[in-house]
Amino acid sequence: MTASKTNERPGTKAVLRHFHMSASKARQVLDLIRGKDVQTAAEILNGTEREAARVIAKVLASAVANAVHNDGQIADDLYVATAYADEGATMGRWRPRARGRATKIRKRTCHITIIVARMDDELLERRAEAQRAAGAQRSRRVAESQRRADQQGRGRRRDAAREAAAAEAAAEEETVTDEVIEETTTEAPAPEIVAEEAVEAAPEETTADDADTESSDEEKN
Repeated sequence: MTASKTNERPGTKAVLRHFHMSASKARQVLDLIRGKDVQTAAEILNGTEREAARVIAKVLASAVANAVHNDGQIADDLYVATAYADEGATMGRWRPRARGRATKIRKRTCHITIIVARMDDELLERRAEAQRAAGAQRSRRVAESQRRADQQGRGRRRDAAREAAAAEAAAEEETVTDEVIEETTTEAPAPEIVAEEAVEAAPEETTADDADTESSDEEKN
């Protein structure tokens, strides 16, 4: 009878061996995605500014691909069941120090393992309900935004119509004023013309006075 291994987890796994990084650095990133669905885990890794995040994202993508192609799973139904990093071989290097001594440099490696599994039916149902609720809320927000945009558009068109009507009324008023000014200018004689007529009429009156004066002188003689 073969005893079952206690460290085995149900699901599909992908392993990266002898990666040139300490296991403690890889564990800090693995703790962020453990228990998350694969979409959320991929987003977290994409936004993490660590060297381990880039490599762990590749291991996660490999685990999802293994589950889809080898076990016939659906990628959207998977989550990160287990993620851990074990210490690998440590390479030794030497650094020269003072007085002819040397200090050992430890080049550490690690083995990264990610196991993905299908979520429970109850969890999938809750997730589907949450997605439907989020979709309905998103639809309401879109409808509300569209309604506000329509109201603003109607308000802008109404303001534009009012401005156009005011401009048209102002133009008509200016036209009427110009016509009144033209009629007044045509009916009233110009001041220069009146002055010239007065100057022309003045000598005639003087000539009549001179004629009366001459007639009176003749009578006296």
